[in-house]
Amino acid sequence: MKFLKLSVIVASMALTACSSTTENKELVGEVELLYNQGMDYLSEGSYGESIHAFEELERQHPYSGWATRAQMMVVFALYTSERYDEAVPAADRFIASHPGHKDISYMLYLKGMSHYNRISDVRRDQQFTEEALKAFNELTERYPASDYAKDAKLKITLCLDHLAGKEMMVGRYYQKDERYMAAINRFRTVIENYQTTSQTPEALYRITESYLALGIEDEATESAAVLGYNYPSSSWYAKAYALLGERNLKVPTQVEETSWLGSIWKGIKSSVSEQHN
Repeated sequence: MKFLKLSVIVASMALTACSSTTENKELVGEVELLYNQGMDYLSEGSYGESIHAFEELERQHPYSGWATRAQMMVVFALYTSERYDEAVPAADRFIASHPGHKDISYMLYLKGMSHYNRISDVRRDQQFTEEALKAFNELTERYPASDYAKDAKLKITLCLDHLAGKEMMVGRYYQKDERYMAAINRFRTVIENYQTTSQTPEALYRITESYLALGIEDEATESAAVLGYNYPSSSWYAKAYALLGERNLKVPTQVEETSWLGSIWKGIKSSVSEQHN
């Protein structure tokens, strides 16, 4: 918020300095009054009154630079007052109306956070997680050097881990219910779509377990091999190694690239490294 306030203050000073005619000075005075009212209400925590003042400014002076700043402050006030359902379309309206504005990255950040703050636990629908991920991805792709990109990248990691956690929860349920192929498909989704998350080692272990339950030993040992190559120090690999040992099975040193496990044989480690770089 400090960055946004600074830009608003500087812009306000510049606009006031450029107003030379009596008519312009009167106009600026009216705009300043509304803007200052909005800011005063905002600082007091009177968000409804603040939003009304900024919206009134925009209504009365729609073509002024102040109107643009008032739109941004409406988004911020809606977000701060946790009116997220309104903050998202308000941010979208600003982005659509001012595609080249220097604070688009900030609007994308507030949009992403409006979704992110409503993420529920993995037992519930993950629409907000997916929408937050979209907004943060757009922010980091379009404005990688912005003040908000670093935190957006962190939020992306957390969103992906959350989505992977949802798949793991469903997969474990299917596995417990002895619906092993359905479980494998869920764990496979984690490995293929959320490979850089913390859920991947367990997903590989659960695949090993499920294939053994089905009596498909080749796939089970291949999954353990992928786990061992990419996460040799993981507790999940230790468990997989012990599980195979109980059945006198060995972890292979190579996996055939023709299988789906072979296609990620050495790919997980590199993808994780790329994400962190």
